[in-house]
Amino acid sequence: MPSIPDVTLNNGVTMPQLGFGVFQVPDDETAQAVGTALEAGYRSIDTAAAYGNERGVGQALAASGIPRDQLFVTTKLWNDDQGHDRALAAFDASLERLGLDRLDLYLIHWPAPEQDRYVDTWRALERLYADGRIRAIGVSNFHVTHLQRLMDETGIVPAVNQVELHPGLPQVELRAFHREHGIATEAWSPLAKGGLLRDASLGRVAERHHVTPAQAVLRWHLQLGNIVIPKSVTPERIRQNLDVLDFTLDEDDMATIAALESDLRTGPHPDTFG
Repeated sequence: MPSIPDVTLNNGVTMPQLGFGVFQVPDDETAQAVGTALEAGYRSIDTAAAYGNERGVGQALAASGIPRDQLFVTTKLWNDDQGHDRALAAFDASLERLGLDRLDLYLIHWPAPEQDRYVDTWRALERLYADGRIRAIGVSNFHVTHLQRLMDETGIVPAVNQVELHPGLPQVELRAFHREHGIATEAWSPLAKGGLLRDASLGRVAERHHVTPAQAVLRWHLQLGNIVIPKSVTPERIRQNLDVLDFTLDEDDMATIAALESDLRTGPHPDTFG
């Protein structure tokens, strides 16, 4: 089994730096995909209520026979369930679908600033954390202004912020804020949905290391310190995405990949979505 490095979160909990995401995987295909990932060596699985596949994830976890304390399971609270009491009920529903009695990480999926409920939602997550039902709490798609407000009004720093992050959108300012406040950066859409993988300069970096362009980009993430959760339903690609631990990009390689920055956003903008 590959030895995946861990990231220590700001509350002392350790989280695998490389995990498996299931965004847009149909529920009836999720159990097989997650099962393949677990067999390949992944131990961190990232899902969300909005993905509609928490049951499939739970089925794969139960069938794997892997001890619960060797797994790291993340899910997310959807925008419609923001607010203190609704968040508590939504958490219970997610746990039931996953077939678990606790979560390793629970995230507010989007700030949805027009709703103006993410602070109250955060207080619900704090309660669940204090009750021992979640090992760590965090957010997803939060910008600096959203994070600052959370910290100012509650005094509790999120353990993780999961955001769209790839060479085309490296989130330099946000990552600097995370470092300053001890927030772990987690990348969704780490490969920009494949939109950068045909770039010739990236291809040359990959060729030098005898890897695929996708593997080169995943290695770039790991060397930046990002937690990364690539998604695939193809067994070969699931294994390839994990096979990024035995080579190192040099400074020139890192600079070449960083030069792909283009303000490319493949998903919604957090200031307006929800």
